[in-house]
Amino acid sequence: MEVYGFNDSFSTEAPQELAPPPALPPKQRQLASYAASSFSSVSYCVQQTKVAFTPEDGSATQGISVSVSNSFLSRHGNLPVPSESPAMKDGHPRDPSSVSSTPGKESRDSDRASRSPDGSELARLEEEVDELSLIDHNEIMARLTLKQEGDDGPDVRGGSGDILLVHATETDRKDLVLYCEAFLTTYRTFITPEELIKKLQYRYEKFSPFADTFKKRVSKNTFFVLVRVVDELCLVELTEEILKLLMELVFRLVCNGELSLARVLRKNILDKVDQKKLLRCANSDQPLAARGVAARPGTLHDFHSHEIAEQLTLLDAELFYKIEIPEVLLWAKEQNEEKSPNLTQFTEHFNNMSYWVRSIIMLQEKAQDRERLLLKFIKIMKHLRKLNNFNSYLAILSALDSAPIRRLEWQKQTSEGLAEYCTLIDSSSSFRAYRAALSEVEPPCIPYLGLILQDLTFVHLGNPDYIDGKVNFSKRWQQFNILDSMRCFQQAHYDIRRNDDIINFFNDFSDHLAEEALWELSLKIKPRNITRRKTDREEKT
Repeated sequence: MEVYGFNDSFSTEAPQELAPPPALPPKQRQLASYAASSFSSVSYCVQQTKVAFTPEDGSATQGISVSVSNSFLSRHGNLPVPSESPAMKDGHPRDPSSVSSTPGKESRDSDRASRSPDGSELARLEEEVDELSLIDHNEIMARLTLKQEGDDGPDVRGGSGDILLVHATETDRKDLVLYCEAFLTTYRTFITPEELIKKLQYRYEKFSPFADTFKKRVSKNTFFVLVRVVDELCLVELTEEILKLLMELVFRLVCNGELSLARVLRKNILDKVDQKKLLRCANSDQPLAARGVAARPGTLHDFHSHEIAEQLTLLDAELFYKIEIPEVLLWAKEQNEEKSPNLTQFTEHFNNMSYWVRSIIMLQEKAQDRERLLLKFIKIMKHLRKLNNFNSYLAILSALDSAPIRRLEWQKQTSEGLAEYCTLIDSSSSFRAYRAALSEVEPPCIPYLGLILQDLTFVHLGNPDYIDGKVNFSKRWQQFNILDSMRCFQQAHYDIRRNDDIINFFNDFSDHLAEEALWELSLKIKPRNITRRKTDREEKT
């Protein structure tokens, strides 16, 4: 059960309801209920990101022998053996749409060749132009849906998948850097990585044989977009089909004498393969965590609050940096744990930590021991806020404000102290307090992913994927703006030294009670028929 939620404010008097912060988006069968929600508006406020790519210049060596080609490819024995690529036909690049998702294009092409266009067919034939072969900037822009005069935000609002791809390869135009980043971040919502690689390969090979300087630059720009796509593939996306496709391209690059390009692409492929191997080894060799409360060294009070906050942040950061941006984007649409393994691990860590906090408080038999622990966690939250770790901050807060704990009797100053921390996640005005705090922090920072996932879900459900048959890129801009802030936080790392004593005490937060057991303990401590203790004011009266 996920615990991304709070019930009401912590108070000794009649509590005012505090709406829960957003949970992870529900599974697909529950998405319909989200459609009725009020969709939060996402502004077009964007910030400049890193320069996407810088094509390399220089002529390639010609006349490479087959033996050199084979040795160049031989380092990784388990990579697929290159064969004739589906993107090549009779030694020439073949339109990827004929081998992927566009049925009937070859038959349309043959029909078109058998009769000359005239009259009413001109408009239809113009629409069937091979957009992947366009190189004139004005013609490319004419095929895009652009913002109306006077509208705010980015220029590009829509277009076919192919023309959006072509526009993204115009990487030598500085005004398109942000568009390229938005395209590379969100393309998976309208085309698969394998299809995109095939189309980029087709466009590259379409112009690479030409000696013309401009066409050569078009091919190089396209190639370096392809390299970025490969570099940013999630490990779960690195299928045998994609590996085979890429190694065939490396083979042809070597045969054509494009050694510098072949080296760049080959290195990216091998790096990805190595990452996947390391991940497999790490998962198989991971030791089982110790189990049982008896394994814990000492108690929470044996460690300083700021040291505990630092170690919580260290654990959060290790998991946060592993999350790949496409995992977050696809989760809002599909809720597929297999496609979002690192995100799933991160949210499970949040839930385990929150239930661990609840459990060690509720397992204390004496009221004063429970009170002392609760105050300890409030101090830890104070240090987490200084570290900009909103993830552990909210995991602990959700525990302290959970119903089984909140219903018990606490000192007035304790309740009031906790209420201050609850203001950060006040849901009024779309969590304005939290968003304001997040916008002012200086990285490093670990944000609360529950709100990011909710924003992405609202954007997904509140905007169509296509408008008049064209990709709605306005929707992709909104998704990009949400994800780009998370990407920025992932680039700044904490400098915290590991403390094994505290890490061992946490024990992976595995020693916790279930929700039902927590309620049983709560009712045992304070049965339902026992009224709340009188306040000081009532006693004086």
